[in-house]
Amino acid sequence: MIRWIIVIFLALMLINWFSPLLQRLGLGKLPGDFRFRLFGRDWFIPLTTTVLLSLAAGLISRLL
Repeated sequence: MIRWIIVIFLALMLINWFSPLLQRLGLGKLPGDFRFRLFGRDWFIPLTTTVLLSLAAGLISRLL
């Protein structure tokens, strides 16, 4: 269980790091991607983008 939490956390951090590039591609603005301001800081939780990118990675790994 802890392994999946770490994987999800790392995926969210990577997507957050690449969010400017992903926004130019249209990802990060999908329904289910949450942006909000809390304690004077902008937060971004890309749930739908994470699911789509992991499906794409899974399809690529199966084809290779």
